[in-house]
Amino acid sequence: MIFSKSFGYALRGILYVSMMSDEKRKIRIDEMANRLAVPRHFLGKIMNRVVKKGILNSVKGPNGGFSLNSKTLDTTLLQLIEAMDGLEQFDSCVLRLRKCNEEHPCPLHFKLDDNKKRLLQIFSETHIGGLLKEDKPDFIRSIAAI
Repeated sequence: MIFSKSFGYALRGILYVSMMSDEKRKIRIDEMANRLAVPRHFLGKIMNRVVKKGILNSVKGPNGGFSLNSKTLDTTLLQLIEAMDGLEQFDSCVLRLRKCNEEHPCPLHFKLDDNKKRLLQIFSETHIGGLLKEDKPDFIRSIAAI
């Protein structure tokens, strides 16, 4: 199971906005794209999807940018995966076979089924706010291109 660039960029963008929120300013897309070493237009589209899902707020204009809202830190990784990619990847065959289920399993179906369920549980229990408990300077370096 591989997560999309959209999910990875969305998570990194949200974490960046969250870490910079103590500066009491809105984070502009240019700053975010530069610090995260992500293509600006691609990141802009992704962050707009995040805003439409209610995970972040944004304001347009010269003093605009992205900011946290009351839902941001309580958003689970599973909710973000669903917003970016949908949850079909947890139900689809890892070998991409068309007919793979309990009745017609692929060779890996039963070996990976418990792992998929465990991942779903981990992602549903992990909140964005919980990821921010890390030491800020080191964590910023891990998501940014400093």
